[in-house]
Amino acid sequence: GNHTLLTDFVLSGLSSRPELQDLLFFTVCLFYSMTLIGNLLICMVTVHPTLHMPMYFFLRVLSFLDISTASVIVPKMLVNLLSEDRSISYTGCVTQLYCVVFLAATEWYLLAAMAYDRYVAVCSPLRYAAIMNTRVCLSLVLLSCCSGHVVSVVQTAWVFALSFCGPRRINYFFCDIPPLIMLSCTDTSLYEKQIISATVLVIFAPFCLILLSYACIISSILKISSAEGRHKTFSTCSSHLTVVTLYCASGTLIYLQPKSSNSQDTKKILALIYTTVIPTLNPLIYSLRNKEVKEVLIRVM
Repeated sequence: GNHTLLTDFVLSGLSSRPELQDLLFFTVCLFYSMTLIGNLLICMVTVHPTLHMPMYFFLRVLSFLDISTASVIVPKMLVNLLSEDRSISYTGCVTQLYCVVFLAATEWYLLAAMAYDRYVAVCSPLRYAAIMNTRVCLSLVLLSCCSGHVVSVVQTAWVFALSFCGPRRINYFFCDIPPLIMLSCTDTSLYEKQIISATVLVIFAPFCLILLSYACIISSILKISSAEGRHKTFSTCSSHLTVVTLYCASGTLIYLQPKSSNSQDTKKILALIYTTVIPTLNPLIYSLRNKEVKEVLIRVM
């Protein structure tokens, strides 16, 4: 088809207003720097001998995924904010889409694994070490990565099987599914149903498992007689629930209706929050609400 003749795309970026480019550059650069520094600190802190627990192992993997997600998107976005040439090669667009979907899907499955870890820790504390051993933790991470890979390969193949015979300008700041299918000149109704199914599989299925885990956790917390014990347990779990809520709210609004009449500028803002702001908040949420992490972080600093 005509899509095979394309050699590149053009990314419109965050805004077409020239007077905002410098402000956007410094703002995004600040968030990217905070993402790198914060998540690298989490990676360094969680290898400390006192934090050799499954929860901190999963947190370290989550920080690595956050760094990777931001690094796949932000450097190219920063270059485009300072350059008049905003093109991205066809191969580069395919690669970026695959990486974005793979990292996002893997992160969702990892969040579900982290919820299961908290469920075992609260509901079966005496068997926690036996259930969540090293082999199980590595298997959960590997399963998350394999599931993310399968989802990403299918989604990327579906998108680039479409015919792009219209303009090559992508009204977005990176190659993502909703703006790409808007460039297709063929009927995408079947694909829109498929992407909704994928959204349910990647976001809502893990989210339901997370909610189920926390329903059991809350039930167990209410049985704790000590008020201090209830507060400590709830504080540990609420950090993870906060991150899940942020991801679910922004991700659902972006992908549930990929070719809707909603404002594209609104989707850009949501995508910026999902890919840039939330990875910056994760280290703050987990470190400021976790006494053990704060103590080790102070010693490391």
